[in-house]
Amino acid sequence: MTTIDIHPHIIASDTARYPLAPLGGHQSDWSRTRPVSIEQLVAAMDEAGVQKAAIVQASTCYGHDNSYVADAVAAYPKRFTGVFSVDVLAPDAVERMRHWLGKGLTGLRLFTFGSTMSEQANWLDDPKSYPAWACAGELGLSICLQMSAQAIPQAASMAVRFPNVRIILDHGARPVLEDGPPYNAAASLFALSRHPKIYIKLTPRIFAECRRGKATPDTFFPRMVAEFGASRLAWGSNYPSSEGKLPALLKVARESVACLPQTDRDWIFAKTAQSLYPALAD
Repeated sequence: MTTIDIHPHIIASDTARYPLAPLGGHQSDWSRTRPVSIEQLVAAMDEAGVQKAAIVQASTCYGHDNSYVADAVAAYPKRFTGVFSVDVLAPDAVERMRHWLGKGLTGLRLFTFGSTMSEQANWLDDPKSYPAWACAGELGLSICLQMSAQAIPQAASMAVRFPNVRIILDHGARPVLEDGPPYNAAASLFALSRHPKIYIKLTPRIFAECRRGKATPDTFFPRMVAEFGASRLAWGSNYPSSEGKLPALLKVARESVACLPQTDRDWIFAKTAQSLYPALAD
C-alpha cells in the first residue's frame, strides 16, 4: 500500500548556507536537539516504508526562508513536494508565493501558534492576507494552518471567503478529546465539516489526545470519518518534531485507525495527500 506523509520537517547542518531565522524569535527545541537532514529523512522513510512526502517548512527554525525545502525537493523531485511559508500580510506576499512555486513547492503554511508562539496570533483573517489567499486559489495551492482551536472561527471565515482554497488544519487544530463520546468539547472542530474544502491532518498529537480520559481511537476516528469523510483526512508524521523514529510514529498511526475500513485507510495514508498535493500522485 502506498504511504504518503504530509508533515515531516528537515533541518540542515549547514547554518551558513541555511541561516536560522525562526518565527517567534527563538529556535524550537526539537530543531536544535534532534534535527533531521533531507538525507536522513530519506533513510527514515525507506525504513518505515513511506514512499513520498510533502515536506513542511520548519517555521520555528527558518521562518520564511524556504531554501532548504526547495533544494531538497529539487534533489528528489519524484519523491517530494514542499510546503513553504511567506508573510501573507506583506505587500510582496503574492510575488514571494509565485517565487517558491517556481522552485517546485506546491503548498503554503501559515504559522499562527506553536512551539515558539504560545499565544494564538490574531491575523489569520486579516484583510491584508486576502491577496495571498486569492493567489493560492488561483494557483491551486493548499494552505496549512498551524493554529489552536481558538482560531477555528477565523478559519471558518476564510473558508467561506475563499471557498476554492483547500485548507488543511495542522494537528486537527488541537482538539480536546478527553471528555470522550460524543466529544462535545470538540464540537467546534466537527462544525467545520460543513466547509467542503477543509481537511484534517492526523498527527501524533491527535493520536495521543484520542487516548486521554474517556477518549479512544475506536470511538473518535469513526466519528471523524462520519463528519468529514476519509477523503478529507490525511496522515502527517510531524517527524522529527514529534519524538520517536518514523517507523514507530507510523505504527501508532496505523494502529489508531485500524478500526476503519481499508478503503478509509487508503485515503488517510495516501489518496487524500495526492488530492491535496497533485505533485505526489503516482
